[in-house]
Amino acid sequence: MSRFSKWRQSENAQGLALVSPTFIYALLLLAAPIALVVALSFWTQDYLTLDKTPTLNNYREAWGTEKWGWTWTEMKAWGSQIYTVLMARSLKLSMLVTFFTILLAFPVAYYVSFYVDPKRKPFWIFMITIPFWTSYLMRIFLWKVILGYNGVVNGSLMGLGIIESPIREIAYSQNAVIITLAHAWVPFAILTIFVALEKIDRSLLEAAEDLGDGPFRRFIRITLPLAMPGVVAATVIVFIPTIGDYVTPRLVGGPNGLMISNMIELQFKKANNAPLGAALALSAMFLVTLISLIFVWMNRKYLTGNGR
Repeated sequence: MSRFSKWRQSENAQGLALVSPTFIYALLLLAAPIALVVALSFWTQDYLTLDKTPTLNNYREAWGTEKWGWTWTEMKAWGSQIYTVLMARSLKLSMLVTFFTILLAFPVAYYVSFYVDPKRKPFWIFMITIPFWTSYLMRIFLWKVILGYNGVVNGSLMGLGIIESPIREIAYSQNAVIITLAHAWVPFAILTIFVALEKIDRSLLEAAEDLGDGPFRRFIRITLPLAMPGVVAATVIVFIPTIGDYVTPRLVGGPNGLMISNMIELQFKKANNAPLGAALALSAMFLVTLISLIFVWMNRKYLTGNGR
């Protein structure tokens, strides 16, 4: 038997054979596209001409570093750059969407986990997944109808005599983006938090009750800390996709609701400046990664009490 034949029958060869398909998949469909975007961000495009000479001009333009300074006028000029404004707006809207999504999801997940009969829990989970049955675009257009100038909300408020004229700030605004995205992602958050709540040992709550803790103290000292892994997971699941969403801001956001993803789309399509779009995309990816890691670290420190 040859040396190669012996190697093929070894555990190392069998392990490599199992890992290779996944590694090749990740390399071709994940690592390679990101590497191309990184390379593209350092190039320059002039209409149809692509100059592959490495440069940082795209990042300088994306961050407006030529406006950086210590005087109030210089800092104000930098803060008014369109790309930095959109980046800050995207972070703000994504954080607000994440906050309201978790705020809405936790009570529902808590109720299903602790108060619904175990035999009826599958039915509740089934009902929570119903929004997934319809197209995401369909849900966005339905929110346009609900929040529109002559939509359900304004029509109901006018019919009740609460307002005299339609509220313009509801539709085609940042509020509409937050409402639509929160509605779209709340089922994901509910299911994620529900799984964490289901893993909590109920005997811990019984022991705390025997020791004299009331419902609120049991929730603060036992339920919430043990549910934090699910809350953290739901936060990451909601925060990362929403900051890169461009369909919702474009359809219901209006001029003041556009986000950095809409500018990236504009650079790749109408502006025909793919390198700048790649630099904006990588800049947004860097910010999302940084904020996500900081949030996970803070929650891990909170959970363990020592930050290790």
